[in-house]
Amino acid sequence: MTPVELSRTVLCAVRSAVDAGELQVDVPVRVVVEPSRPGGRGDYATNVALRLARSAGRPAPQVAEVIRRRLTGTRGLARVDITGPGFLNLTLDRPERGARELIALILREGGAYGHGDAFAGRTTEQAVADEARAEAVGHAVVRLIAAQGGRSAVRRAAPGERAVIRPVPAPDGTADGDPQAVRWSLLHAAPHDTPRPWTAYAPLRAENPLFRVRYAHSRTHALRRNARDLGFAAEPGELPEARDGASGQTLVRLLAAYPRTLTAAATHQAPDRLARHLVDLADAYLRFQGEYRVLPSGDEKPSAAHRARLALAEAVGTVLAGGLTLLGIHAPEHL
Repeated sequence: MTPVELSRTVLCAVRSAVDAGELQVDVPVRVVVEPSRPGGRGDYATNVALRLARSAGRPAPQVAEVIRRRLTGTRGLARVDITGPGFLNLTLDRPERGARELIALILREGGAYGHGDAFAGRTTEQAVADEARAEAVGHAVVRLIAAQGGRSAVRRAAPGERAVIRPVPAPDGTADGDPQAVRWSLLHAAPHDTPRPWTAYAPLRAENPLFRVRYAHSRTHALRRNARDLGFAAEPGELPEARDGASGQTLVRLLAAYPRTLTAAATHQAPDRLARHLVDLADAYLRFQGEYRVLPSGDEKPSAAHRARLALAEAVGTVLAGGLTLLGIHAPEHL
């Protein structure tokens, strides 16, 4: 269940409670669902009960309980809890959708997969410190917010103003060099960590996480080209079980988590979350590719398994390309 679907699910629960006479309120146009704060419960939280409490003429926890009952048992939700003054905390059921359905969705939506509306109707401004890393993070946050339906802009904090985005500054020389490696260097580390020099991300070696992400993306395109030459195309289907940790299900879980990662990265102004997710996805895909043959060999005819594995590879490539683009980094088809 993506953030957009989750928002619609909560809204439908409110509407059904109103239709049943359990709540006497005007149904809101939309419900904002955001990733749970650190230390919170579940995957997402919404304050819709607090927003409706006054018009309902009831305490927010009572309103939340009405909505909770409507949400309980919903496919894709493992549990719904009420915390604090009336927040609804939502824990997703995993796997959130079947592999076939998820992969088909990714291939259908392409680069828009994972985008949501958590920031729809909101306009924000990112006041950043006068420093290269802060500006790089700020511009990445703007792209992430746009992917969540919002509008944002970057400006340098005025003298004496507290910057909203102020990560640990990059060491001297970090921001000088290959633009792709520099940008990854500035975005990959957590805000409280000092970024490594860009030279750590320039070599075309397995030790370089940026190389692994871009290499994995290029390999998915190579497989698509080779499959086309062999006369077959991707078709979502059943995937192999785990073998030495390189299972298709591992990739499906990472693909399913991508929308949550984008929403969290935008909400917490943390593009490093997206960068690390891309590394995890690329590493899992490279393990998978090393264990399973995506293309037939010799005189072997393409099978349903080959088509399903190719569909999985294309879905991985789609997400890697979309994530790199949001970070402002080129996703090469050849490497």
